[in-house]
Amino acid sequence: MSLRLFSSAFADGARIPRRHTCEGNDISPPLAWTGVPPAARSLVLIVDDPDAPDPAAPKLTWVHWVLYNLPAAAGALAEGAAAGGLPAGTHEGLNDWKRTGYGGPCPPIGRHRYFHKLYALDAELPDLGRPTKAALLAAMQGHVLAETQLIGTYQKGD
Repeated sequence: MSLRLFSSAFADGARIPRRHTCEGNDISPPLAWTGVPPAARSLVLIVDDPDAPDPAAPKLTWVHWVLYNLPAAAGALAEGAAAGGLPAGTHEGLNDWKRTGYGGPCPPIGRHRYFHKLYALDAELPDLGRPTKAALLAAMQGHVLAETQLIGTYQKGD
């Protein structure tokens, strides 16, 4: 069985509900996963938008949420988990607003894609403080057993 990530709020490739965006409650969507390899010791979740600022002419990937050392046995994150409901031992990195926590979709123009990437690691990472996505990816090198992604889309006014 391979690693799979899904949400009860939106299907892969579908629209992310407004409640999970800057135009709504800006709360993290419910996420669940299956197929974590038996050798996994921790999980990493990174949510980013490669279409920033304009999908017609993307210039950068905007990072919305960075989590690491999620327990391999956790199985899910409830809706709004970013507001204090993270599993014990989970650490947060910095998003591109230079803060920890979830920052929902808030595209300035057009329909953007939001990649929810889940990685299963063969180790628990040391305390990295509040790493950026780049620092976390560097720390993960050589430890990734499996990875998967779930893509949601959003355009203001949806």
